[in-house]
Amino acid sequence: MNDTPGWASPGSAHSDGQNGGVPRPAEPADETGPASKWSSEQPPAGQWSAPSGPHHYGAPTPPPGWGGRPPYGGWGPPPAAKPGVIPLRPLGVGEILDGAVSTLRAHWRTVLGITITVSVIAQIFNILVERFLLPDPKEIDPDADPAEALRQSVDSLQSSMVALAPAMLITLIATLFTTALLTVVISRSVLGQPVTLNDAWREARPRLLQLLGLTLLLPLMAAAVMTVAILPGLLLGGDAGAALAILAGVAALPVIAWLMVRFALASPALMLERQNIVPALRRSAKLVQGAWWRTFGILLLTLVLTLLVTMIIAVPFNLIGIAADGNGLGDLLRGRTPDFGWPFLIITGIGSVIAAAITYPVSAGVTVLLYIDQRIRREALDLELARAAGLPGYGSEPPGDGLRS
Repeated sequence: MNDTPGWASPGSAHSDGQNGGVPRPAEPADETGPASKWSSEQPPAGQWSAPSGPHHYGAPTPPPGWGGRPPYGGWGPPPAAKPGVIPLRPLGVGEILDGAVSTLRAHWRTVLGITITVSVIAQIFNILVERFLLPDPKEIDPDADPAEALRQSVDSLQSSMVALAPAMLITLIATLFTTALLTVVISRSVLGQPVTLNDAWREARPRLLQLLGLTLLLPLMAAAVMTVAILPGLLLGGDAGAALAILAGVAALPVIAWLMVRFALASPALMLERQNIVPALRRSAKLVQGAWWRTFGILLLTLVLTLLVTMIIAVPFNLIGIAADGNGLGDLLRGRTPDFGWPFLIITGIGSVIAAAITYPVSAGVTVLLYIDQRIRREALDLELARAAGLPGYGSEPPGDGLRS
């Protein structure tokens, strides 16, 4: 028995078919069929009682004598059960963001232990690579003729791209570990269950290789789309080829965005449903189908918020680092490309660690909660979650194959 949401074993509650073990609302009866006819035996007037069993959105069964009026006051359906950081019903945008932040508050020791550890290691590697392995930035001669200035600019751009590659690789690996561990933490927080760093590592470790493959596949997919788009222009060459490549590259951006949103829920599907890479991609596509714009809007809003938080934290540390690094500040004042030393790298690295400790949990939380929200909307996952959380009135065992590890 595994009470963390792999909530349903893979394939048991997919969005392209209903699981016979998952309770669903009854289908409307055909007016011409026997199911549409009233029974000849009806209970006496005024003695209707609430049906036994849980309501769809996780509310416990009302007590006897409920009489049609909610015991909590007011009219309408009872409030959804909330064993953890979110109510077990379809979520609004604010509830998804609040759930991500609430996870950080509820499990701050585990969350900060993950993000700070991973961020510190990643920053140490970044600083060492930047200080000892990367070439010095190429200077552009302000007195060079136009052709020479263009060549120097191209060389400088190529050097910058090469310099970005190690940082992107380190960031990719750091994202891999934080995504894997935080997905487990967030899934437990939905159930209101405690989780330690050892628990998160023990559950995430078997999925790391598959998650690495998925993490590498998505940017490679985007790069392949962009390459196919700009290749004809590059082969054509000349001014016409350059213009064609630019236009094709711009046209490829919406395609890449569509693909990235379509597969945005693949990582939680891979982690929580124990899916492999290709089935996880298909799973994400099924869950996002019909909700692409909503998913895009929530992810875009999360990206903007995390970028703002990162800038608010990073800018003061960058200014302090520039002021503390005499050589780099002197280069800036003389209009030269600054060659920052250890003080700047260490101070800005501290700022990056603090920003990552705050933004990583929010970003990962939104993705996982989006996945849970789509499964609640399509597959009544709230019933599975209520059982896994041990709420009264839902039974101790989930339907179907159960929560098998």
